[in-house]
Amino acid sequence: MYTPSQEILKKYADVLIKFALWWGEWIKKWDVVYLQVPESAKLLLVELQKSVLEAWWNYITNYLPEWAQRIFFEMADEEQLNYWPKNYMLELINTCDHFVRIESSWDKYELKWIDSGKLITRQKILKPYMEARNKKENEWKLTWTIALFWTEAMALDAGLTLEQYWWEIIKACFLDEADPIAKWKEIFKEAEEIRQKLNKLKIQKVKVTGKDVNLEVLIWESRQWLGGSGRNIPSFELFTSPDWRGTNGWIKFNQPLYRYGNKIEWIELEFKDWIIIKSKASSWEELLKEMLAAENADKIWEFSLTDRRFSRITKFMWETLYDENVWWEFWNTHIAVGASFHEAFTGDIPAQTPGDWERMWFNESAIHTDIMSTTNRTVEATLDNWEKLIIYKDGEFRI
Repeated sequence: MYTPSQEILKKYADVLIKFALWWGEWIKKWDVVYLQVPESAKLLLVELQKSVLEAWWNYITNYLPEWAQRIFFEMADEEQLNYWPKNYMLELINTCDHFVRIESSWDKYELKWIDSGKLITRQKILKPYMEARNKKENEWKLTWTIALFWTEAMALDAGLTLEQYWWEIIKACFLDEADPIAKWKEIFKEAEEIRQKLNKLKIQKVKVTGKDVNLEVLIWESRQWLGGSGRNIPSFELFTSPDWRGTNGWIKFNQPLYRYGNKIEWIELEFKDWIIIKSKASSWEELLKEMLAAENADKIWEFSLTDRRFSRITKFMWETLYDENVWWEFWNTHIAVGASFHEAFTGDIPAQTPGDWERMWFNESAIHTDIMSTTNRTVEATLDNWEKLIIYKDGEFRI
């Protein structure tokens, strides 16, 4: 079985710790990093710990045994399912300055036959934890990143050998470069130039058209475009959290959504007066509808475009983190339903109250789900002076 070399794993860990967490530019000695790593990624855990110590930080490790989730959901009764250790969870946020989560599994279908209602209920229970995390992040006191560690089961699901699968991660994260961090800074600089151009345009709304989409999305005056933050590795997208009141039209997705151990395929959504009024899928449609039925999960929370000139991901990986950045002929666009990014607000983020976010039409939800398509799409922007401009076509920004 293929195993990545220690050199590759060390480069990977350095990218996550010394770059992705605020680009390594605001490192404070003795910060605390929370490392959440499943058993299947234990080889990477050692290198993550080394990178943290080299940065003069401290770490707390949450090492997750395989199949622990399945045992919990199979055995937990309603009271146990709704249990939330408030003091413990909030103290984690108070103690830790940075969070690193590694996604990996020896069994991608571990939760396949678990009642999806249980999974969604558990996600809702964690909402206070995420709200507390978001509050600290909005105060510029917390950073996080998410990355993947490939296993034989994950490779098999994508129809690749483990070595082929790892080659995708090596390419995507520039681990074949002598200095991956320098390459990431170069890529983020190029993305930042486009991001600034988007924000200078003062886009009021966008119209997305193509053979499988006719969708209008309101951006609003107090929003900005985001990207290049290191929050996901890899990430090449530029995105914003729109004013959800201005979403109308329909959109189809040619890429499947992997969720709760299931693949939801050929998703179709129709918006009217900002709410999803129709949803379809060729498989696991009931699960899709359950997800959208959660509080505020029937509204858009993200609109994202990715420029095909950045990424080197060439395979569909059955993992959202990679698939929303895949390099195909027309690249990809995606939307997400559920909770908004407060960072898209152009004002004083820490000063806002929950009521302020609601009044500015930022969506709040325990659910957040990215859905992708790789078909050709044209994005026309209407600026604040009502001028119309094509900003994206054939997988590239045109600004």
